[in-house]
Amino acid sequence: MDHIPNFSWTNIAIALLIALISALAMGAFFSKNQMPVEGKTILITGASEGMGRSAALQLAAKGASVILVSRSADKLAAVVAECEAAARDPQTQRFAFFTADVSKPDYAAPLLADAVAWNGGRPLDVVWCVAGTSTPDFWLEVPLSRSRSQMDINYWGAAEMAHAVLRLWCAPGAPVVPEPKHLVFTSSVLAFFPVVGYGPYTPAKSALRGLADTLVQEVEAYPQAVRVHVVYPGSISSPGFERENRTKPAVTRVIEDGDPVQTPDAVAAAAIAGLEKGHYAITVAFLGHVLRWGVQGGSPRNNWFVDTIMACLVPIVWIFALPDVYSKIRKYTKEHGHPATYRNKSITD
Repeated sequence: MDHIPNFSWTNIAIALLIALISALAMGAFFSKNQMPVEGKTILITGASEGMGRSAALQLAAKGASVILVSRSADKLAAVVAECEAAARDPQTQRFAFFTADVSKPDYAAPLLADAVAWNGGRPLDVVWCVAGTSTPDFWLEVPLSRSRSQMDINYWGAAEMAHAVLRLWCAPGAPVVPEPKHLVFTSSVLAFFPVVGYGPYTPAKSALRGLADTLVQEVEAYPQAVRVHVVYPGSISSPGFERENRTKPAVTRVIEDGDPVQTPDAVAAAAIAGLEKGHYAITVAFLGHVLRWGVQGGSPRNNWFVDTIMACLVPIVWIFALPDVYSKIRKYTKEHGHPATYRNKSITD
């Protein structure tokens, strides 16, 4: 009698399922670039540093002309020079910057008018809203003005731009062409799982997720091809992260201990890779993937098979992870007392 190998058809099926999920997750079956940028014009807010700067440089290296926006003309001029040096085809690509404060009402329409004029009257192909700021603290312990200012920058800064550019792209007289325009929001993994200490910040990023989930449906009602995307980064080792740590409560650092801190280049590269795959909700690290799988709700799926399987598995993770988070908060509170007594301590305490 022949020797029977020490495996079963069940094991084979499991192995094949794992291989299939891995292949789908890596985009092996969907290799076509869904957002080619060579010869296209892209506007990026928050482009003077951090993720916005890295995205501008990487898109320049892929052949795009880039319009950079932030409040600092000196920083923008330096990034324009870097983009020119990184350009794939310096003879055809163009770069420019415009200064704007995205927290100010009605900033977007005049900015877009200037950008379109610079682009020879042609519509922009991609608009990526990166501008944002985080000033962590206890929501109860700071004035509401702190939350309002972060809402102005993180939510309204992107919402103003989205409203202005979609009214251009989807106007009754706007051209209907096969190749889509792309509107890209930048939210945060905190929109999936809020963390104590980010009370002034998280509501704005959560609101942005809600707006994007609505707009991705709304653009379906228009004849013009427009795709909406949302990038959900975690901690980024940028100047903004250094500023964030100045006010971050110590208990927040306890919760975040061990979380990955990615470079701006890594985050921008992962975000662009997700855009090229045609993903709607783009997470840039494994922890972000897990958080997204756990709270997908009514958001469009990047991959129905993978996302459905993982949405079933991730709740099991929360059985262990969520009690641990609350245990750390309670332990810290027990040791340090009322937040008002320690929120101003040095981050090195």
